[in-house]
Amino acid sequence: MKRALICGITGQDGVYLAKLLLEKGYEVFGTSRDAENASFSNLRKMNILNNIKVHSASLNDFRSIIQVLKMTKPDEIYNLSGQSSVGLSFQQPVETFNSITIGTINILEAVRLLNPAIKIYNASTCECFGDTKGLPADENTPFAPRSPYAVAKAAAFWYVSNYRESYNIFACSGILFNHESKFRSDRFVTKKIINAARNIAKGLENKIELGNINIQRDWGWAPEYVEAMYLMLQNEKPADYVIATGVKHYLEDFLDIAFSYYNLNYKEYLKINNDFLRPTDIEISVGNPTKAKLELGWSAQTNIEKIIYNIINEI
Repeated sequence: MKRALICGITGQDGVYLAKLLLEKGYEVFGTSRDAENASFSNLRKMNILNNIKVHSASLNDFRSIIQVLKMTKPDEIYNLSGQSSVGLSFQQPVETFNSITIGTINILEAVRLLNPAIKIYNASTCECFGDTKGLPADENTPFAPRSPYAVAKAAAFWYVSNYRESYNIFACSGILFNHESKFRSDRFVTKKIINAARNIAKGLENKIELGNINIQRDWGWAPEYVEAMYLMLQNEKPADYVIATGVKHYLEDFLDIAFSYYNLNYKEYLKINNDFLRPTDIEISVGNPTKAKLELGWSAQTNIEKIIYNIINEI
């Protein structure tokens, strides 16, 4: 039985990944800053909490990482932890950098010292690419991060690459484009839109306030994206992969689909609020997942309408 340690198991991707690995016969461990007092509500909702062993650990604390690796003895580590909001990173740049970059270094160094045979997956992001002028980004597209979150993720990406080359560690990064599910935090604009559409239909709200609705994003379905994470660690050789649908949509399209589900016209309820504009943003973000399809046999199967309908029907 393989053993997997998921750092960041309580988040959207951690929950779906844990479920996937359990189905594949893994013994699954997870980390939380305070495992004794954490609610693990998402794991409970998925009915898998009783099948997972959770340990207290802070990725910023090297000693606690050493301890949790000694206790769990994983074959694979999935690093999904760290501050995950682009918008919040402008308000908390230091915390964002420390939680993402320092945490990644600690995992890499702990594996190097304790057991270099452990395979490591690192959660990277399309935000690292910055503005590609509408061109689909692939593994050879240069990084040009435009937020503290993206800067931290870019630094973590290069640390993973450096340890792979310097110490022959099986470490790889999944450069994931936007992916959604019912477990997405309400802080994210996609969940905000879906919640607003539902509440307006019920008469609980009468408007939604957003910033720039003309941005374009490549939205995928989170349960499919965690399959790509798993597949990366089953490769003979470590490599980095762009995980995306290859199709972009306006945020306005997302609005229209969500509100139309309830037979509502979003234009009657939308208020543009410049307070929601970021200091810098990316107008168009779309990926080219060709490498993942050719080498992993992975491709996205769920379109944006199905993604939105899935979330509406599951929340």
